[in-house]
Amino acid sequence: MRTLVDLNADAGESFGRWRLGDDARLIPLVTSVNIACGWHAGDPATMQRSVELARDGSTAVGAHPGFPDLAGFGRRAMALSPEDAARACLYQFGALQAIAARCGETIRHVKPHGAFYGLTLKDEGVAEAIVEAIATAAPGVRIVLLAGPVSERLAERGFPVVREAFADLDYDDSGHIIIEPEPLPKSPETCADQAEAVLRGEVRSVTGNPIPVDADTICLHGDRPNAVDIAEAIRERFASAGVRLAPMAEVADARG
Repeated sequence: MRTLVDLNADAGESFGRWRLGDDARLIPLVTSVNIACGWHAGDPATMQRSVELARDGSTAVGAHPGFPDLAGFGRRAMALSPEDAARACLYQFGALQAIAARCGETIRHVKPHGAFYGLTLKDEGVAEAIVEAIATAAPGVRIVLLAGPVSERLAERGFPVVREAFADLDYDDSGHIIIEPEPLPKSPETCADQAEAVLRGEVRSVTGNPIPVDADTICLHGDRPNAVDIAEAIRERFASAGVRLAPMAEVADARG
């Protein structure tokens, strides 16, 4: 069982006067945060506020680029070529990087959002283009992809990939995550059970089949209504099991 892991959350997804998630309470509970960059959610003020919360809570800052789809929250499929996908990530990464620099922070990782994340699973060319673009533009910045064959192949080629698993999403029999159209409250203890299962290297699909998983970071979603309760339950479970939480770069470096 792993005893060192990162706990990350997707956050910074409010827009203007519309508020989504309890970032002020959630961000200090995780070791890395993925901040929306204005395409699927977020705006400049929200981005800055999120970076400040991360800075004040000693949480590593990451960019969370999505599809240009505010109405669909970036969860509707779009067709992007590998080159277009790479440019989309660079554009959004650059916007958050500038805001982070003003706050005295550095972007440590990039994680595609929603349907963009799903595209990296379906099209390995897209995943490779994103990884290469970020590695060239910002050496040392990690790229977060689902733990599985695609991330393993890219990691074997020497790219700075961080392998991710999920505490608050179900898996199908192929090992892919199942995205809910509208996140509902989920049992914190059930999510803590799944997070602990990730550390043991195996989760169960919705049909009960074992899914092997080798992950450096575990994600939960800030737009889930009880995300804070879930984060607290995972932290308590890990503390009782002697598991240490650390930002994903430290975890990946320890992995070697």
